Amino acid sequence: MRREVQLTELGRGRGPRVLLLPGLGARGSGFRALAGQLASLARPVLVEYPEGEHAACGAGELARQVLRAAGGMDAVVASSFGGMVAAHLAAAGAARGVAFLGSFIRPSQLGVRGRVIGMMGPIAVWGRPGIVAAGLAAWRPVPLDQVSEVVPTTKLERSTTWHRALAIGGEPPPPELRRLSVSCVCIQGDRDVLVPPSTLERLCASLPVGTPRHLLRGAGHVPYFTHPDECARLLRPWLEALAPRESHTEPTRLPRSVVSGSAA
Repeated sequence: MRREVQLTELGRGRGPRVLLLPGLGARGSGFRALAGQLASLARPVLVEYPEGEHAACGAGELARQVLRAAGGMDAVVASSFGGMVAAHLAAAGAARGVAFLGSFIRPSQLGVRGRVIGMMGPIAVWGRPGIVAAGLAAWRPVPLDQVSEVVPTTKLERSTTWHRALAIGGEPPPPELRRLSVSCVCIQGDRDVLVPPSTLERLCASLPVGTPRHLLRGAGHVPYFTHPDECARLLRPWLEALAPRESHTEPTRLPRSVVSGSAA
């Protein structure tokens, strides 16, 4: 059982260091194909969150844990719930860029679904998602040996999703980013049944004016997994504009006031 955030560095070049943040019940390793596409111009880092009872914390606390583990970063690519974690990092000045992939920074941006986001935990435990749920999320058949990259399949992963989902409502959401100097880009699948395409408009309203938005036809909730080539193509201009920072000797610290939401 992972008690802390775990990182897998996949590039050590001179490009921007980019953390890849998974969603509520997904594995960071599901980003591996996209990371391979980005490795020629960036330094992608796969992120795995804590598991089991150690997952019982909101996005702000999880952002602090990610930052302690990762230290300096240039940008974040975030899926689904990972967008909330990324927003906390950006609002605290820890990341200069955020790419949202089928993502959100406040549950209210999901519409009706946002009111019952905590139910994702019980669904994971009692519904026991498998190949059918993975195919629905991806909007295409998922090979049996890759199902675990899309939905929680083990008892520990389902328990982790339970703890994390129920903790979301116990913490204020991240501040909006629209008044901050943060480079953002949004990619949304038009067949996403978990974070519907209507979320994109509400998400962009909370981001800096002029944030590019892209709707991928035929893509579901995990475009980084099913459409890595297309995602990489859309992310390249954004990454090329993010000149890497100088090396950090000490990790940035997230102020408690930002994480608590008082800076909103």
